[in-house]
Amino acid sequence: MASANSGVVFEDFFPAMVEKLGAEGFMQELSNGFRLLMDEGKGLITFESLKKNSALLGLQDMSDEELMCMLREGDLDGDGALNEMEFCTLMFRLSPGLMKNSTNLFLEALNVDDF
Repeated sequence: MASANSGVVFEDFFPAMVEKLGAEGFMQELSNGFRLLMDEGKGLITFESLKKNSALLGLQDMSDEELMCMLREGDLDGDGALNEMEFCTLMFRLSPGLMKNSTNLFLEALNVDDF
């Protein structure tokens, strides 16, 4: 992830990671990322744990508002924090390559040639 004048620029390495690690290995890496960011006492990624640990992922330049926005975007149950499923879902949603690939796999499963 690189910082630009207008904010954070996301480089999508997830498709390459899936190709190299396989689906199971990639999911293990997402779990490792979740554990890296979570509040150990709560077992959730909270604003405080995200802010504290964000530098480990190169996110130290993100503002408090950007971090809160990331939490709100992934918080599906409205508790103000991310559990592991919400974190993994958010990571998939933030990856254009994974989203495109999952759409292609879905269409292939439906035996649709063109969408």
